[in-house]
Amino acid sequence: MAAHKILLGCIADDFTGATDLANNLVRSGMRVVQAIGVPDGPLDVDADAVVVALKSRTIAPADAIAQSLAALKWLQAQGAQQIYFKYCSTFDSTAQGNIGPVAEALMDALGTDFTIATPAFPDNGRTVFKGHLFVGDVLLSESGMQNHPLTPMTDANLVRVLQAQCRRKVGLIDHKAVAQGADAIRARIAALRADDVGLAVVDAVSNDDLLRLGPALGGLPLVTAGSGVAIGLPQNWGLQASSTASALPAPRGLQAVVSGSCSLATNRQVAAFIAGGRPALAIDPLRIAAGVDVVTEALAWAAPLIKRGPVLVYSTADSSTVKTIQGQLGVEEAGAMVERTIAAIARGLVGLGVRQLVVAGGETSGACVQALNITQMKIGPQIDPGVPWCHAQSDAAQDEGLHITLKSGNFGTDSFFTHAFTILQ
Repeated sequence: MAAHKILLGCIADDFTGATDLANNLVRSGMRVVQAIGVPDGPLDVDADAVVVALKSRTIAPADAIAQSLAALKWLQAQGAQQIYFKYCSTFDSTAQGNIGPVAEALMDALGTDFTIATPAFPDNGRTVFKGHLFVGDVLLSESGMQNHPLTPMTDANLVRVLQAQCRRKVGLIDHKAVAQGADAIRARIAALRADDVGLAVVDAVSNDDLLRLGPALGGLPLVTAGSGVAIGLPQNWGLQASSTASALPAPRGLQAVVSGSCSLATNRQVAAFIAGGRPALAIDPLRIAAGVDVVTEALAWAAPLIKRGPVLVYSTADSSTVKTIQGQLGVEEAGAMVERTIAAIARGLVGLGVRQLVVAGGETSGACVQALNITQMKIGPQIDPGVPWCHAQSDAAQDEGLHITLKSGNFGTDSFFTHAFTILQ
């Protein structure tokens, strides 16, 4: 029996996405704990919501389903009244999944015939109109995501994208219904259900749309979405925004940034950090592949510099460089090799006294959290939309506690790497 009952149980398909969701819930008044993987035992801290972070976005659909169902079972044991399946705001998936297969497996397990799907997150420029996903002012398929190395998104029509992954019929709750508010949305849901639609993509072009959507989702056993929908759900339990939900211990120790993302936003953040005169070290994947001890080199470089302020270790590169490296090493091995290296460097930096760590990149964040043996994190204040500071225990930090932020590749302003430390002070 769980010591603490939770209201909302969330399953996220990657680590930064989990933090992004938790951030929005905290900003709307929920006390949130993020668990790294499915916990072994009951929740031992008081929280309104728990986000279970999986690394299931790009694994085989059968494995993603198995992990997600294990997370569901644990969340149900903690008393979760509603389940939230969280995926990326760019709907990262392939024709095989994993968004559709996992959503339908959760529907089956919960015995529900209907759920919604929307990656809309207007604060980060992700909007859905007439079922089409926009990134800023351009369609998803023209946003750079069409070149993603693992999940290239070549179609912005989410009804079509999701239908290719689902057995159930996929429909649309369009902007006309959303603009009229919760009653109109409920009426549209009823009409779709009558037409045997099992999943409905929802239009949303502003936070107001998401806040109108929130009350209409109160009775649904399952919500599937990016992190945006989270801003409208805490009100269903009578919770309001408050600063106490995001309180963390005071910061201490040295500061560092590690980055494995090759997204356009992270490339700009790396460039801005270097332009600001801060020390930065680029990691060469081909040297790692050749057997050079890049980890020891990086830590030897960082040790004298880190006492004077934050340092950056990065493998960030443009898409043409990435393609060249993938051509020589293979797509999966190139990525995994760099992630393992950066994660080992992150652990070494904490060993040198870093207690404020910025990690950029979804896959990189997963590898770093595992290397640091972090099993759960308390979610704190927002740095930029979708990215909060967190506080965690790590054996690498000699039980002192560690402030860490996990930044999705495409998130954050250009000055994120320095701005993050200012927010924490």
